[in-house]
Amino acid sequence: MSTIEKFNNLADIASHFRKDLTGDHRPMKDLILFFAHNGTGKTRLSMEFNQAGKQFDVDGNVAARDTLYFNAFTEDLFSWNNDLENDTNRFIKLNSDSIFFKGLHELDLDVKIESFFHNYTDLTFDINYKTSTVTFLRSIVIDGTEQKVENIKISRGEENLFIWCFFLAICQLAIDKDPAYDWVKYIYIDDPISSLDENNAISVACDLANLVTREDNETKTVISTHHSLFFNVLYNEFGRKLKNKRYFLHFKDPDEYSLHDTGDTPFFQHIAILSELKQVVESNKIYTYHFNALRSILEKTAGFFGYDKIDKCIHGLEDEILFERALQLFSHGKYSIFDPKEMEDDNKSLFKRILDGFLSKYEFYFPDIFNEENTEETT
Repeated sequence: MSTIEKFNNLADIASHFRKDLTGDHRPMKDLILFFAHNGTGKTRLSMEFNQAGKQFDVDGNVAARDTLYFNAFTEDLFSWNNDLENDTNRFIKLNSDSIFFKGLHELDLDVKIESFFHNYTDLTFDINYKTSTVTFLRSIVIDGTEQKVENIKISRGEENLFIWCFFLAICQLAIDKDPAYDWVKYIYIDDPISSLDENNAISVACDLANLVTREDNETKTVISTHHSLFFNVLYNEFGRKLKNKRYFLHFKDPDEYSLHDTGDTPFFQHIAILSELKQVVESNKIYTYHFNALRSILEKTAGFFGYDKIDKCIHGLEDEILFERALQLFSHGKYSIFDPKEMEDDNKSLFKRILDGFLSKYEFYFPDIFNEENTEETT
């Protein structure tokens, strides 16, 4: 049975990952793939990993770094100018001050980005390297004549795909050992598939796997996701191609994290989550973010059985639709992610009744994955 290691903070987990990738006191790995629900701290963990690779000069300025990362901060380097006054000249502005765009003007990334971007969409784009702006256009046929529609405001999903393809192009440069990115030793990717449908999620996973598993790739990679399908595709794509570690990251309290080494176990993270929620109920320490995990389990179960709403999975309660709405409310509030608070007694009672109703309807087998004999403490 695989072990579960406990950590007091995300910096210790980042250090643990680096030891996996450098072979410090353990077999060296090429890649780490881990699953974690939203609100667990995936983005903060990526920044802790990045921070651990920085070197500073005597004045406290960054003198060197080793990690190229993709996360919410990367997406913020791309901002829209929607031309609210005239509604015609729309473009994405690149934050050229970031090291992410180092040497951008000399690299001429268009061809590399286009090779990835055309896997997902028929849009074309133009990068103005002098102004660090990107405009989008699409060819359409009107009355048998091809015409170009310029200055398009693309959808959020298309925007995320463009940013992702931009990142893949830079990863390609790092793997190719281009001088502009010869400082990259690690590539850290956090949840690259927000706002994407499942078809594109699979395509993104395949493109990423093809790039990372190149025989000449000497960089180490960490990938995190909350998307079970994306995780499964990568799990299967990497297989035995790379020496890799697969984890489930759980967040229990503000100062207690656990890292479940899945080994070769199939992806049944919902069992681990349900086991954890059962322990939460027994301890009566139920936080607002626990509704996120419970809602995720109900959604997956509803999808499996073809239900259109998760209230079909809430059994034995007087008003199942009412409790479904309450569950959605508690799990979508921002406070549940950024300001963990212990629930009041009435809301704890609601949580327990929903969980008990669910478990009474669906009989899950819970292996003793949280047995103390299989848990290692890390401080």
